[in-house]
Amino acid sequence: MTYEAKTEAKTGTATGTKAPETAASMRQARFGQLPERIRLEDMVAAQPASVPDPAKGAYNEDEWLVRYCL
Repeated sequence: MTYEAKTEAKTGTATGTKAPETAASMRQARFGQLPERIRLEDMVAAQPASVPDPAKGAYNEDEWLVRYCL
């Protein structure tokens, strides 16, 4: 049992009730308009997936010829 229900049972009055027009105006103020649009460019952050490997292009396929055949 909630605190409000206990209080209501003791006093015989409903606590926390609001007039329907007040609740409707509060609901309209909170949910009455859509949030501002966010551009796609603002939602995407471009960053490299990994750091470029400097040794990637360092392999020479003909190096074994120089080492072993000469």
